[in-house]
Amino acid sequence: MKVGIGQDSHKFDFENKEKKLYLGGVLFENETPLLGNSDADVVLHAITNAISGVTCVNILGEKTDKMCKSGVKNSEKYVIEALKFLNTRIVHISVSIEGLSPKINPKIEKMRENIGRILEIPKTAVGITATTGEGLTEFGKGNGISCFAIITVE
Repeated sequence: MKVGIGQDSHKFDFENKEKKLYLGGVLFENETPLLGNSDADVVLHAITNAISGVTCVNILGEKTDKMCKSGVKNSEKYVIEALKFLNTRIVHISVSIEGLSPKINPKIEKMRENIGRILEIPKTAVGITATTGEGLTEFGKGNGISCFAIITVE
């Protein structure tokens, strides 16, 4: 058994009216997007980092920067790249999101299904929780979103 932990955070991009907000690969309509070179999906970035924690192969950064420069902005592709180095079976993933907005609960089931599809695990092996952080951090104050992911493999 191995466990990997990943984290990512992005500020909101209040100026960009063209970009969309994606979390866990799911579109959140009419919400402020996150700032980043890619789609800035903090959930998929945290998952990518959690996989890197198990494989010891850093994907976010140099590898994704090259992908992004070549036009690959979809963070699902970064997770898929990280999975190429994983030679074990994913047992479970737990995701914890912190931010004042958007409301996560209405989309949790869709996010679980999408993350399960990407990781090729049942949605019952994908846990997602969310908190506002009671306004104690920049994320809880509405300035962005932070995400932690913990992946268990055997």
